[in-house]
Amino acid sequence: IMNIWGVVETATPLQTEMALRQILPERYWISINSTLVAFGQKTCTPLRPHCDRCVVASWCPKIGVTPRTVGRIALPDASRKFVSWNVNGLRAALNNGFLDIIQDLDADVVALQEIKVHPDQVPESLQNIDNYQIIWNPAKKKGYAGTAVFTRNTPLRPSFGLGNPLFDDEGRVMTLEFTDYYFINVYAPNAQPELKRLDYKLEFNRALLAHMNRLRLEKSVVLCGDLNVAHKEIDLANPKANIRNPGFSKQERAWMDAVAEAGYIDTFRKFDASPNRYTWWSYRFNARAKNIGWRIDYFIVDGASGHRVLDASIHETIHGSDHCPVSMVFR
Repeated sequence: IMNIWGVVETATPLQTEMALRQILPERYWISINSTLVAFGQKTCTPLRPHCDRCVVASWCPKIGVTPRTVGRIALPDASRKFVSWNVNGLRAALNNGFLDIIQDLDADVVALQEIKVHPDQVPESLQNIDNYQIIWNPAKKKGYAGTAVFTRNTPLRPSFGLGNPLFDDEGRVMTLEFTDYYFINVYAPNAQPELKRLDYKLEFNRALLAHMNRLRLEKSVVLCGDLNVAHKEIDLANPKANIRNPGFSKQERAWMDAVAEAGYIDTFRKFDASPNRYTWWSYRFNARAKNIGWRIDYFIVDGASGHRVLDASIHETIHGSDHCPVSMVFR
């Protein structure tokens, strides 16, 4: 932030700290630091800062800044914007600006994972969001897993699960049929430390791919959600240290290989091959501020529908969960 304001011209946090020690009286260090940390988390974010709502925007020189784009982007006729987000508890997300975020994202369909809530547990403000119909798929166990979809267009038919109570009781899969595509919202199981739940996850993965393959025979398939796996080394910050850990085990990655070999497209990589683009960060060790993350949230389409994908993005500047939203534009 101090570099953006032109107060210092430094390349590392340590250089910045040393320069500011020479400028700022010591009695202000703690209070100023706390203020700037909060400001950097909510407004002056490292990537695409929120200059549109910044209280100091009128005098900020914006050195080296590319502000975020706000408002609904003009989309080609007949195209739709989809958003997917693991909210890690919908009630917690509501306390972290969820309604404003959804309004800013302005999507036609919003898929949520890990909602950890039943419909009767959410406030009326959520039930009455303008222009959205909410379709719920909570886990039987309260406070755990579950999925939901907010949609502006009523689907022809919603269905829930994969036909196996082992998965379906946890509210992990919901499929909405629209006129020319199926929309699948997925919250895949975590393989758990020491891969204790790996067999369960692999069984889930096999059933999910079979479900996708059946649907693709009828019309386009759009799958999104938290798949709890980073496919390639580029998709996490520390691949060597995680080679045997849940989310990067060879068995989980082999399933992602099978998805690709079956002709499905990881839409983000269709547009962006750069490293350091992640969708989940641990709450520990200040991982998000250091961008020590994993890309485990996806939009995937069948190969025959690749030409229908116009854009795919990661919204890492949006907080409110340990995941950030991902989006896709589909015609």
